[in-house]
Amino acid sequence: MNKELSRHQIREIAIQALFPLNFNQDLTKQAAINHAIELNLVDQLDEDQASFVPPYLDLLVDGVCEHQAEIDQLIESHLKPGWKISRLVKMDVTILRLAIFEMKYVDDVPNNVALNEAIELAKTFSDEKSRRFVNGLLSAVNQELQA
Repeated sequence: MNKELSRHQIREIAIQALFPLNFNQDLTKQAAINHAIELNLVDQLDEDQASFVPPYLDLLVDGVCEHQAEIDQLIESHLKPGWKISRLVKMDVTILRLAIFEMKYVDDVPNNVALNEAIELAKTFSDEKSRRFVNGLLSAVNQELQA
């Protein structure tokens, strides 16, 4: 396996690691990461590479988990009155958390790149309605962060 995955591929794996953490309190971050890597790269891994975790994947998963409360507050501040994050589709929340983490905390990722990547992730892991929702909410967050 070529250990140099694109950041887009790493984001896809991060989503697959973060999503089950929403539901399973007993699942460790490392176990979620390892499972997501196996799902995506099973045919490309040899014995020596099975434990390799790209540093950017670790950064994303750890960062989203570490800053989740703050990120969730930012998401809720951009929801319509009466809506709570608990009412949202869990996959959409996972995508939003990842994108907002990159926008706020990853200096070498421009906000518009994080936003566009989130839209692509929504296309892959959700549906058209979710893609529009993710785009709208992240556009509002981006405007706030740039102000």
